[in-house]
Amino acid sequence: MRILITGGAGCLGSNLIEHWLPAGHEICVLDNFATGKREVVPNVAGLSVREGSISDKAFVDAEFAAFKPDVVIHAAAAYKDPEDWAEDAATNVIGSIYVARASEEVGAKRLINFQTALCYGRPDALPIPADHRTAPFTSYGISKTAGEAFMHMSTVPTLSLRIANVTGPRLAIGPIPTFYKRLKEGKGCFCSDTSRDFLDMQDFIAFMDMAIIEGAPTGAYNVSTGDPHKVKDIFDAVCAYLALGDVDVPIVPPGDDDVPAVYLDASKTEADFGWKAAISFDEMIARQLKWYDTYGISDVFSHLKAQD
Repeated sequence: MRILITGGAGCLGSNLIEHWLPAGHEICVLDNFATGKREVVPNVAGLSVREGSISDKAFVDAEFAAFKPDVVIHAAAAYKDPEDWAEDAATNVIGSIYVARASEEVGAKRLINFQTALCYGRPDALPIPADHRTAPFTSYGISKTAGEAFMHMSTVPTLSLRIANVTGPRLAIGPIPTFYKRLKEGKGCFCSDTSRDFLDMQDFIAFMDMAIIEGAPTGAYNVSTGDPHKVKDIFDAVCAYLALGDVDVPIVPPGDDDVPAVYLDASKTEADFGWKAAISFDEMIARQLKWYDTYGISDVFSHLKAQD
């Protein structure tokens, strides 16, 4: 297939490239490198990389017309500054519109959007079903949810994935890299009193192999284990891995822009796709921390406001 990935230099996109290139797919990446890394999309056969913003319509239209993708993976998103509402709207809303329209123009067969589980806001039910109402309340969540709605208006068969916290090579957001980096540097930490579900990259990639098949289901689907873990569980696991023993850590209430518990019901996904996460929480954590041992961590991002 000819697969175009927006935001392909990010964690999810780069792992998909490493998986799909050896399978013979031709891949084009669009990325402005605001959070993605140039070095993860090298000049190799079968991969083309175009630098630019998806909020630039002329850029998007030209690259789509030149590459003519069969499948579009929309992974690009602005999230690194929670106060930059304009950038979030430009990328996550306007950019999504341009990607959806360009996908129509070139006759793409599948459009797959990566959505945040924060689209559900503060949920009424746990685990959160895929048909739960959306009620985001942060710039990132609001803009991503608006962008998703526009993508569903496309004439291209569209699949939008509400994704758990995916772990794997180059993960640079969330509590796992934060705790590992700070504890290795001898710095203090705190744990928010929140729960999340985590998904190993191997399970995510197995799902994506199904998602790109022409005729696969469309609509909104949760991709997750549905197995919640406290942020404190993550902290304890990192401490144990680093052989630090019992470490006292402050537990703080969720911030005003945070949600106490977010974990997703993937039963509809399991039924419609015949997919189910297989990697356990303990194995997932060990894999992630071993990767950091080998390759280290550079930047760590968050879509949440910093707490005092």
